[in-house]
Amino acid sequence: MNIPVKALCIATCMTLSGISLGAQTLTIATVNNSDMIRMQKLSKTFESEHPEIKLNWVVLEENVLRQRLTTDIATQGGQFDVLTIGMYEAALWGAKGWLEPMTDLPATYAIEDVFPSVRDGLSVKGTLYALPFYAESSMTYYRTDLFKDAGLTMPERPTWEQIAGFAKQLNKPEKEQYGICLRGKAGWGENMALISTVANAYGARWFDEKWQPEFTGPEWKNALNFYVNTLKESGPPGATSNGFNENLALFNSGKCAIWVDASVAGSFVTDKTQSKVADHVGFTFAPHQVTDKGSAWLYSWALAIPTSSKAKDAAKTFSTWATSKEYAALVAEKDGIANVPPGTRNSTYTDAYLQAAPFAKVTLESLKAANPKDPTLKPVPYVGIQLVTIPEFQAIGTQVGKSFSAALVGQTSVDKALADAQTYTEREMKRAGYPK
Repeated sequence: MNIPVKALCIATCMTLSGISLGAQTLTIATVNNSDMIRMQKLSKTFESEHPEIKLNWVVLEENVLRQRLTTDIATQGGQFDVLTIGMYEAALWGAKGWLEPMTDLPATYAIEDVFPSVRDGLSVKGTLYALPFYAESSMTYYRTDLFKDAGLTMPERPTWEQIAGFAKQLNKPEKEQYGICLRGKAGWGENMALISTVANAYGARWFDEKWQPEFTGPEWKNALNFYVNTLKESGPPGATSNGFNENLALFNSGKCAIWVDASVAGSFVTDKTQSKVADHVGFTFAPHQVTDKGSAWLYSWALAIPTSSKAKDAAKTFSTWATSKEYAALVAEKDGIANVPPGTRNSTYTDAYLQAAPFAKVTLESLKAANPKDPTLKPVPYVGIQLVTIPEFQAIGTQVGKSFSAALVGQTSVDKALADAQTYTEREMKRAGYPK
């Protein structure tokens, strides 16, 4: 059959046009951490396998991301199809019906392979509302060469007081070598994530069993004095500007002798393409003090779909791909097995991974030990180690973080910062109707 060339072209062009017009664009909001930057880079593979789906990325700093997503989902704005959120948002937003349930996952996804504590943290009453991209606890990173030169030995399970002693000995600001780097940037997920674990280690808690804040108690006073004094004595200048990313850059450039932060940094500090000290990094557990309960956090960055999305099926297809065993294999192939997103799956922790990733054993043991349902020395009415899973915490945690940041920079005293935290938190909890 002879078809005129012109007619054939029209038919073909219409078909191609139909494919083009039918392609859905997903807007993905994510945080500017290295693992997510890698996901964005590797997602070209996803787009080649799914030509009907186009990806539009919005990559934001952590505090900004949380603010944007909270505003959008609370108003049902519908700006985003895939949200990068944590356990805090998954629990609260899932309960409010703002997120699509992550049900009917393909058998190849192997949801049972995901650690139970991670699944539980992203679920409400047994229903999963976000798929974990990676999970983390916190740990201690230290410079083995500096410790050796100074004749120091890092214990397997150090106390915060021991850490402060080491930091003081290794602090050489004239060489731009600082004894310790810790988060100082204000925010409930920035400085308060770290400070809350310090406080837990000192036996403190955010609230007593009747939802009364306890900032004026001796435990919080000991913890915050320790944090402020240690950073003032042995930390880098401008610590109140430093969150996870800034401290990672300082450590990788050789300016921190000790760094206590998220276990997910393990693959970055040992990556010779970005770390000048990759061959001289030791790993051990997050410091404890009067207790080890709540001294290391549990967190997951996960992908969720807001109910306001107009492209839910495509969003689920992408979220499933980016958190799958296949994606982990792609990372291993392209960037090396040590860079596989950690902390979510049993299958990640093979002998090959444990051998390639010297931080993996501490990460795994810390994740297994973390218990958000029993996070502190004294009993509490809330769930969460470095956070409190109630809607009011986002505002309270950020305001308290600002007060503590002001104490760190010397704008106020520790006692005044704690008193301000107590007053503000009492007022907000009373306004919210606690105890409920």
